[in-house]
Amino acid sequence: MHSTIEQVICRIKPADLEAIKRAEQRLDILTKPPGSLGRLEELAIQLAGISGTEQPAYGKRTVVVMAADHGVCSEGVSAFPQEVTVQMAYNFLSGGAAVNVLARQAGAEVRLVDIGIAGDLSHPELLARKVRYGSGNMAKGSAMSREEALQAILAGVSVAEEAVKGGTEIFITGEMGIGNTTASAAVLCALEGVPAETAVGRGTGIDDERLRHKIAVVERALKLNVPDSADAIDVLSKVGGLEIAGLAGLILGAAAARVPVVLDGFISGAAALVAKALAPLSHDYMIASHISGEQGHKLMLERLGLTALLDLELRLGEGTGGVLCLHFVEAASRIMREMATFESAGVSGADSR
Repeated sequence: MHSTIEQVICRIKPADLEAIKRAEQRLDILTKPPGSLGRLEELAIQLAGISGTEQPAYGKRTVVVMAADHGVCSEGVSAFPQEVTVQMAYNFLSGGAAVNVLARQAGAEVRLVDIGIAGDLSHPELLARKVRYGSGNMAKGSAMSREEALQAILAGVSVAEEAVKGGTEIFITGEMGIGNTTASAAVLCALEGVPAETAVGRGTGIDDERLRHKIAVVERALKLNVPDSADAIDVLSKVGGLEIAGLAGLILGAAAARVPVVLDGFISGAAALVAKALAPLSHDYMIASHISGEQGHKLMLERLGLTALLDLELRLGEGTGGVLCLHFVEAASRIMREMATFESAGVSGADSR
């Protein structure tokens, strides 16, 4: 039996306050000055709240790369042609993309999901969840129907549920889809009331003239479709993308299973905005990995109420920034599990007088 979106949202519970308290207490008795590990301590406390234990461990790590095409590509908003999506999909499947390399370094597996590629793929490692062959051109009509947006969200939920059953203990969001920064910028504009010139960035590296054109395309799509800012599914269906919907579902499914989700960049941020709008408690399970070089991402993180761990000027997507942050997750969890307390090490604590 497949869950409805309402059932999934109902399963999302707030962070475990008792585990957070235990984590804070443990951090205070470890052999270091209080708070001296800075953001790593904040991460350790968040992970405790998510997992329900102050000493979590993350064995199986899964990068879910949602792949889909965008009809808005026909407006000339990207430096790359649409056929790159399917070509890159095979690159992921054969282990040759940047995220594959970084995932191997971090001990994570990469799963590619075809949720809306405009072509047929066949590969034993592919997760086939295609809702439709690419979204419609949002500059001329809706990107998809409301039913298709819901179907894509639930496909993401099911990917999360299956991975958790298979032992996944932490997720990293990744994506592939030429044109997806255009859709993500439109989602940011529609949900948060942000002007297009603030939200739209250079994506794959377009010049000034094409950037102005891309901003105009987003403005046209918003004016034509009039997405309802109070209805995240309406926004998704009118100006979103299938991989954005799929990642929103992955975030909701992970949160319902009390599994942390490390968010990658701009497209993952758009998915997180949708997930938070649908289920505010899903915010507790999100870890922001980095600030993307894409223009609107910093604002996106502010609206999500998240602070990124890294700023390496990355703008590749795929889950690359998210995978790099697994090293910090591992560091925070090892500190909690392996570091000596003042008592166990026979070290004098701070004088509190």
